[in-house]
Parts: sequence; structure tokens; C-alpha cells
Amino acid sequence: MALAGPVARRLDSLTKPQGSLGRLEEIALRYCLARGTAMPEPGPKKIVCMAADHGVAEEGVSAYPQAVTAQMVANMLAGGAAINVLARHTGAELELVDMGVAADLSRMAGLRSCRIRAGSNNIARGPAMSVEEAIRAVETGISIAREAASGGFALLGTGDMGIANTTPSSALFAALLPCRPAEVTGRGTGVDEAGLQRKLATIEKALSVNRPRLGDPLSALAALGGFEIAGIAGLIIGGAAFRLPVVVDGFISSAAALCAIRMNPAVARYIFFSHVSAEAGHRFVMDRIGERPVLDLSMRLGEGTGAAIAMSVIEAALKLYREMATFESAGVSSREGA
Repeated sequence: MALAGPVARRLDSLTKPQGSLGRLEEIALRYCLARGTAMPEPGPKKIVCMAADHGVAEEGVSAYPQAVTAQMVANMLAGGAAINVLARHTGAELELVDMGVAADLSRMAGLRSCRIRAGSNNIARGPAMSVEEAIRAVETGISIAREAASGGFALLGTGDMGIANTTPSSALFAALLPCRPAEVTGRGTGVDEAGLQRKLATIEKALSVNRPRLGDPLSALAALGGFEIAGIAGLIIGGAAFRLPVVVDGFISSAAALCAIRMNPAVARYIFFSHVSAEAGHRFVMDRIGERPVLDLSMRLGEGTGAAIAMSVIEAALKLYREMATFESAGVSSREGA
């Protein structure tokens, strides 16, 4: 933390009243600490959107059929999804990764295949995957983060695509915080009241069936998670390992982030939570882990959309920190007595 002093002094020396840029100053400080330098070089941004299917979809916990996962991957590859628009707008490179979609996507050009298998198991009946499969998925995320770091990227963002993936995410929150499922479970893609009650019952059953496997974060991730959630956890761990700050998207990515933090608490220093999702329970989670996301736009789409927008704010904070004149360099008088 010795670096915090010089960074704070530079922020205070910029031609503005001290603290007048509010959270932008906090963001600049956090970014510098993550990068390990008082004057980090700007660089390109990358969003990694991971896709997978979930066996728990057969419990009727989503308003959309499972086939939509593959259909949306195709839409993203064609450039037509919200994340494509926002990635283009913010100038971020977008990489789509198949971690385990329950369809043959081998002919989809531009899709990176890191699939563990075609969809996870139904968590209401047993573990989503084996611990060995979870490790493979986590290691995949770490490897992608390593590539991004060696490729000169300065900021990494997470995204997800997977029908029914709010259910395993809520189950992970309930197990790892811990808390009652009702505190972290919402309507996801828009299920009705009967669907919400079915979703809650499914999560309760998943926690009960998998209780012996919830003793540590890795086994809990294997029991309750999904291939894309495990991959995102690895991406976050890898970002931390290579001092590459990671902008975590919304509800699903936050579940992956919580898994990563529980595996290694030091990871938290390298994370920017992008926004407070409108999905019920996300604000509760952020409050519980003591994090204040960059934005609150009532979004709940996923894909990396919140991360893309927050990247622009983080980049703006860094540019202000790097490019503003100081009182001394500009010949401007500082406040009286300073």
C-alpha cells in the first residue's frame, strides 16, 4: 500500500478542489494500486463473454427455452447483440467463448471453443460438474487472462450467456455468503410468480442435495455453478495474478467473482464491480461483501453490457489522473494554506 501515498498526492495536486472528482478519484487510485504503478500506461480493453448451458433449465426456472443460448451466441457472433453495440461504442475487443453450450457450435466462425461438455448437470439432483471439470473451467479462464495480459490489454471485462444461469448464481450466493435463497433470488429472464416460486424451491433443493459438497468454494462452485461461471471465476483470478484489473459485469459474473474471492481474498483488490443489477438480490450481495459498483442503471441483461459501460468510466478516471495539469505545472495557485 506504499503506492497509495504518491497516487493520492498526485490526485490532490491536480487543478481542482481536493476530492472534487468524487468516485473518479477513488477509481483512479484503485486502478493504480491494481497495476502496481503510480503512472499506469493506458492500453486496449477486452471483454470476454463466456457461454454455457445448465441442466437446471429442465426445472422450468427460466422464461426462455435452452435453445436461446446457442441462438444468442450466433447473434453475438453476427454483431447484433447489446454487448456488440456497447463493445464497439467503448472501443473494447469482444471475445466469445463456448464453455459448454448444449449445441454443436463447431461451425460458428469467430467462436473460441473451450467447452468442457455440452451443458452442466441439474443442480437440483446433484452436482453441476465434477471438481475436476470445475478446475478445467477455472484454468481456462486463467489462461485467457494470461493471454490478455501478455497481449498488452490494460483492462479486462467479464460477460456471460446461458439460459437459466441466474439459478446457479443465486444458489452460489446463498451458499457462500451465506444467506437465505429468497434474499438473492429474482425473476431472471422474467418468470411469473409461479416460476419464481419454482425457482426458489429448486435452489432450496439444490442446496440440500449438494450440502456435503459446500464445505469449500471450489467444491461449492462445482456443485452449484456452471461452466461459464467457473470460467469467469478463473478469468478474475487470472487477472489478479497478472495485475490486470477486471471489470465484473452483473449478477452472474458477481457470483463468479464471489467464488474467486472466497478462493483467494486478495483477488478483490483487482476487481471493479461495474453496476448494480436490477436482478433482485444483487444490491444485497454488494452490500454484504462491502462493494460499491461503479454504476446503477437498472440493467439486468448480462453479456458484459454493464462491464462495457463501466470501462468507459474507469478509462475516463485514469485519463483525468494522467492528463490533468497540476497546480505547479499550470502556474495555478493552490488553496490558501496548502
